[in-house]
Amino acid sequence: MFQNFDTSGGPANVKSRVAALRKALKKARLNGFIVPHADEHQSEYLPPHAERLAWISGFTGSAGAAIILAKKAAIFVDGRYTLQVRSQTDKKVFKPQSLIDTPPNAWLEAETKSGDRIGYDPKLHTINGVKALEAAGQKSGARLIPVKKNLIDQVWPEQPSAPVGKIFRHPISQAGENAPDKIAKVRKALVNSGSDATVLTLPDSICWLFNFRGSDIAHNPVALCYAILPRNGKPTLFIDPAKLSPVTWNNLRAICHIKSLTTLEQALADLGAHTRQIQLDAATASHWIKSTIEKGNRKIVLKYASDPVIALKAIKNKTEITGARAAHERDGVAMCRFLAWLDREAPKGEIDEISAAKKLETFRFETGKLKEISFDTISGSGPNGAIVHYRVNHQTNRKLDQNSLYLVDSGAQYSDGTTDITRTIAIGKPSTEMRDRFTRVLKGHIAIASARFPETTSGAQIDILARKALWDIGLDYAHGTGHGVGAYLSVHEGPQGISKRAHTTLKPGMIVSNEPGYYKAGCYGIRIENLVLVTNDKQDGEETPMLAFETLTLAPIDLRVVKRNLLEKSEIAWLNAYHKRVYKALSPVLKGRDKTWLKQATKAL
Repeated sequence: MFQNFDTSGGPANVKSRVAALRKALKKARLNGFIVPHADEHQSEYLPPHAERLAWISGFTGSAGAAIILAKKAAIFVDGRYTLQVRSQTDKKVFKPQSLIDTPPNAWLEAETKSGDRIGYDPKLHTINGVKALEAAGQKSGARLIPVKKNLIDQVWPEQPSAPVGKIFRHPISQAGENAPDKIAKVRKALVNSGSDATVLTLPDSICWLFNFRGSDIAHNPVALCYAILPRNGKPTLFIDPAKLSPVTWNNLRAICHIKSLTTLEQALADLGAHTRQIQLDAATASHWIKSTIEKGNRKIVLKYASDPVIALKAIKNKTEITGARAAHERDGVAMCRFLAWLDREAPKGEIDEISAAKKLETFRFETGKLKEISFDTISGSGPNGAIVHYRVNHQTNRKLDQNSLYLVDSGAQYSDGTTDITRTIAIGKPSTEMRDRFTRVLKGHIAIASARFPETTSGAQIDILARKALWDIGLDYAHGTGHGVGAYLSVHEGPQGISKRAHTTLKPGMIVSNEPGYYKAGCYGIRIENLVLVTNDKQDGEETPMLAFETLTLAPIDLRVVKRNLLEKSEIAWLNAYHKRVYKALSPVLKGRDKTWLKQATKAL
């Protein structure tokens, strides 16, 4: 199994670990220390050695931060983790705060005083992040002090080693474009910006650029590495040599210089010898990158602009789009086999969250193409479904109770595409309230899926479509409606998205999720998620170039939870057409009772 269900995090050791950290603070003559959920590359999902926030706080979510002062401490999470953090951390030690309403810099300004020395690891904080923290410190009179060795690392006795997973080639048959051509596009972006070079720090950007994949982070086919790409001459890849086989070494050597990670600091310091203007992404590059370059040559000019690879890889080429469609058909078959199995077995009362997640992974494995799951399956029964990013373990595992809702959010990594799908399933008979809320979420999902919009539109402008039916009765959900998805890369990919803060223009070739939801704490959760592809949709006679979404995900939406009289005729037509398409695509591959189940599950409403 790619997923394990061991208990992780929790409040048991929080008090003693914070006490150990406070001793280290005193020894270092610091009044506090900032612990972000981050590694040196700003990864969302972290390798074990970088799970410093989880170690000190007990909180295991994929976003957050903590600040520990001598007498008080706070932990910051967004709306996805409001319930989770309260169950995992020791609330006598850490006071939970909203990452949005009271971000770390605002809390720091309010809780520190003149003369306080607050430590931070400059390798784990972005340039923009440190700027915001320093501004808060200036207001309160506190000073931000960079540390050479992370204080968590000093008090973590059994900290794992950094990973050395092997990298492997991502062939042109699936990449759709060779690495030299991609490098040429980045160079063109540098020319346009007037920059002499850029430093790349995001693993998925580097993997995409050089057409390789890695295995350093669970569920994410990336390698932890850096690259310096000059406007002229070969780029340089900085990577642990242990990750390279002789074959991959030779393949990469043709397109770039290869150097050990241990040489990166000197290479950054030496940049000024050949370059005068370096482009850095202040939102993703660490403050350590900036300060190391400046220490080496103070005459160098740092230009801040987005990582030039991000926008390029967000727009999938024809090969990647073909691969995504194939991956979703394959994944749809696995999902349908799982949903059919669930309908047969759940009424017996023996299925629990873990056995369901294991069975789903088994069906994906049986495709013969599964490389990894794309994240830990969110398998939530009843009240656990209301925890937006719930991760089941042996302690929290629940049976799929009768007359309840079961939320399963899962995905797969295939070499031709990455999938992410959520379905909410009726176990027994759903209540009238459940059906009402489910149908309102479905209305929002259909509104996004069927939207047509001008080519200058951002995700922020259409986010309201997903929420209106909930807003009509005073309800909402505390997460974005959609995130970008990579091509056999990270399941969460920028810059595109659908949310109140997603201001990047949607462009043809982008893949984004469509996942409105509703969560009633202590009772149930609802989410309906498909991945969609942005496509051109200008019709004859129209003056404005228009875009639309092609739904990639293929799996039935549970009709037993739909309240038909809440749907408009156009919404019923969309649902029927979607289910007709699902049946046409998947029925030739399914057999026996699975095929019979699919026919019933996709019947016209």
